[in-house]
Amino acid sequence: MNVKLFLILLALFVFASPIFAQDAAKESHLQWVAITSGFSMAIASAGCGLAQAKATAAAAEGMGRNPGAAAAIRFALLLGLVLIESLALYTLVIIFAKVT
Repeated sequence: MNVKLFLILLALFVFASPIFAQDAAKESHLQWVAITSGFSMAIASAGCGLAQAKATAAAAEGMGRNPGAAAAIRFALLLGLVLIESLALYTLVIIFAKVT
């Protein structure tokens, strides 16, 4: 039993030794933050653009079918657009927090 425990601990120490070498790799990690931040902002902007286009098209169609409900549809559209745009703004805030 002791030999088996010793071999397990030895294997853990051998596999865990690269953990102590992470200080040198920390600098290479910082260069990828800016690149991935750009990709994340591009994805968030594309998603927001598609969602806003679909919401606007649906609201215009709804107002065209029922002009009497235009005020309620317009309010719901503006509320939805604000919530959709907040996704891109939250992404921008997170990017500024990570890059600086």
